[in-house]
Amino acid sequence: MSTTSNSIKPDLGSLRIDDGKRRGRKTGKVLGAFAAILGLAVIVTGAVFAFRNQTPVVEVATAQKAAAGRPTLLNASGYVTPRRRATVAAKITGRVTGVFFDEGMHVPEGFVLARLDDSDVRRALDSAKADRNATEAQIADFQVQLKNAEIQLHRAQELQAAGVQSQETLDNARTTADSLRAKIALAKQQVLASDARIQEAQQAVDNCVIRAPFDGIIVSKDAQVGEMVSPISAGGGFTRTGIATIVDMNSNEIEVDVNEAFIARVVPRQPVTAVLDAYPDWQIPSKVRTVIPTADRQKATVKVRISFLKLDPRILPDMGVKVTFLGEAPVEKKGETAPAALIPPDAVRDENGKKIVFIVKDGHVERRAVTTGGTRGTDLEILAGLNAGDPVVVKGPANLRDGQAVEIKK
Repeated sequence: MSTTSNSIKPDLGSLRIDDGKRRGRKTGKVLGAFAAILGLAVIVTGAVFAFRNQTPVVEVATAQKAAAGRPTLLNASGYVTPRRRATVAAKITGRVTGVFFDEGMHVPEGFVLARLDDSDVRRALDSAKADRNATEAQIADFQVQLKNAEIQLHRAQELQAAGVQSQETLDNARTTADSLRAKIALAKQQVLASDARIQEAQQAVDNCVIRAPFDGIIVSKDAQVGEMVSPISAGGGFTRTGIATIVDMNSNEIEVDVNEAFIARVVPRQPVTAVLDAYPDWQIPSKVRTVIPTADRQKATVKVRISFLKLDPRILPDMGVKVTFLGEAPVEKKGETAPAALIPPDAVRDENGKKIVFIVKDGHVERRAVTTGGTRGTDLEILAGLNAGDPVVVKGPANLRDGQAVEIKK
């Protein structure tokens, strides 16, 4: 038994770790940690370099030339709108049988634009005329009868005076004459009623002719031959409500919405310079005609209407236009420097107490020290350091550097 117990006794010495192997494992862990730190440093360094090499995006504005004379108080945009513009429609419902105009055509007042089918109303007109003619013929017959009745009455009066004829016969003769006179008066009233019906039927016929209400130019052709037109909209969309749209070009003016915070700068008869989007190099002298005395609570704006001092055929309705409200001409002081350019105030930066701007040239920014003046409306005067036409940065990173490559936001 003792021999068996000794044979299965475990050898604890086999579980011992050699000191050399223990030091080798510690060295591997240290090398792995060092490699992870080195990789993280490489990633961070690459990210930093990538961030540094990223081209910043900037917004630019062109420095404007400071116009001599009146200063700019306010800029706004709007549209050309005619004061006289009409969509001509028919007074009655009918089918179009003729259209005598086209877009762009100048028409005088009263020009026949279109005709409607008038066959039904003409029959009504003919019927009214026939009734009048019949009544007039009846009057002629009554007048012949009245002439004979008056002869009979005169004879009865003489016979009754002579005592040959009775009073009853005289009364009957008088009644016959009076009745014919009443019938003639009634017939004459019927003739007047027939004349009124004729005028009504004639008006219905005239309503089938659509005429131009004033001198103007056709800007829209809204109906064709064979279509139905009506003064009120019909369901289904198969009935037109208009024939043509006419514009009086001599009534063209500008309509703009001015922010109510700046409306105090606008007064009637104030000089204005207008520039059409279609002709950006053409400055049109204008003036404020009226300020509409109400505000739009949704947009917080007030509507202003501006008249052109001289109209031109190039000015068309609904054209986009930008306007500049001008102030009083400044009093020039002796020795005062005229501004070289006008720029948005956001383009100017403060660097150690100095005013600088960045301009963009060939995809890079160039630092410029500038001398600022007063304000003209929403722009800032630059007395020195810039020229009109220079593209200045108005929005961009705060850490822009001279000569740095940039990308212009489009």
